[in-house]
Amino acid sequence: MTGETPSQDVLTTDLYEATMCLAYLREGMTGEATFSLFVRKLPPGRGFLVAAGLEPALDHLSRLRVGPAETAAFAAAMNRPAAELEAMNGLEFRGEVRAVPEGRIVLAGEPLLEVTAPLPQAQLAETILLNQVSHQTAVASKTARCVLAARGRPVVDFALRRTHGTEAGHAMARLSALTGFAGTSDVAAARAFGLRAVGTMAHSYIEAYEDEEAAFRAFARVHPGPVTLLVDTYDTEEGVHTAARVLHDLGHGPGCAVRLDSGDLGELAVRSRHILDTAGLPEVRITASGGLDEYEIDRLVALGAPIDTYAVGTRAGVSADAPYLDSAYKLVSYDGRPVMKLSSRKVTRPAAKQVFRHPGLRDTIALRDEPVPPGAEPLLETVMTGGRRTAPAAPLDAARRRFEADLAELPEAARRIRDPEAPEAGVSEALARLTEEVRRRIETRVLGTPGR
Repeated sequence: MTGETPSQDVLTTDLYEATMCLAYLREGMTGEATFSLFVRKLPPGRGFLVAAGLEPALDHLSRLRVGPAETAAFAAAMNRPAAELEAMNGLEFRGEVRAVPEGRIVLAGEPLLEVTAPLPQAQLAETILLNQVSHQTAVASKTARCVLAARGRPVVDFALRRTHGTEAGHAMARLSALTGFAGTSDVAAARAFGLRAVGTMAHSYIEAYEDEEAAFRAFARVHPGPVTLLVDTYDTEEGVHTAARVLHDLGHGPGCAVRLDSGDLGELAVRSRHILDTAGLPEVRITASGGLDEYEIDRLVALGAPIDTYAVGTRAGVSADAPYLDSAYKLVSYDGRPVMKLSSRKVTRPAAKQVFRHPGLRDTIALRDEPVPPGAEPLLETVMTGGRRTAPAAPLDAARRRFEADLAELPEAARRIRDPEAPEAGVSEALARLTEEVRRRIETRVLGTPGR
């Protein structure tokens, strides 16, 4: 053992990545390999995906270096002497990454990123890339749908307390801002990403006082600016009456709000709006929270509920209806030889690729070196060479602009909250031809069944 603490960036991997990496190194299989990361099919209820997770993935890759401490840790995991893993010592990622920038809308089968590097390096990158890109793309796609459902009304992030760990909570805050949320309750994420921090009060705050009015008055005294009062601890309509009286007496109006967190939010919003208007407080807004996602927001908006702001938490933060993506990181070429997988329902396409996007979000998956068709743009950009970024991390605003531009091009059927129809990417003639050639080669040389 070295006595040094091994890097968690390196050890955050599945053991089989290390076992394969060692075998490649020991056998001299260090030729150039290309791996493609893509989503095989969209989850039910999704008409599109939003590419995300690239920036943290590149951060991890830039720190991927196996030193003596990491070699010893891998050896311990394999129950082998560290000397037997000496071939891994000094390995670091020095490859190229081409990727779809964050915020762009992507479709099933399209590579979100491709890694080209010596085979052991590219293999060791698999787990962290799949982890970051799969999770964050799933969450960004969910939050994008919440924004669509709200139809221009502000949506804010309340997810931190129920995400699967604080790292996932910070990612949720960033991704929701990328897709158009107006703020987050996560103070650390707001500070880190330059977001607006938002928050109100909990029911425990109300319960700590003798009565609701005392709680509201105390809160309004401490926070003389715009306040949001939670009105459903006891009786919602009575809570709105009390909030209206307190806000009126203390001269609080513009920017203030009441928050509804339970019950029939649509009906309660109508009653609350009437109470506030009758009290001469038409400028006081209504915020709704409590188990919201794009389906419930869509329903409330369709009903015409007078809700001004939607606060979403758990269901968006864990992408509850589609918590994972059918994503894969597959070898598509090694040492100049295109390769593919033929397993039933998991067939892959060989060779490094590019995606050409035509107006109206009509995409074609092509070979990397094919010329760009007239009127189209290539989606994958080179973001890392020699294991180093080609440019500093892109600002969040740039990703948001990319998302908004692609969303404007997305067909209406794919934008639907219920029963969306996802566009399908086409395949270029050159890629289709190569796929068939590689298939025949494998069937002949490996399976012994040409033309099967």
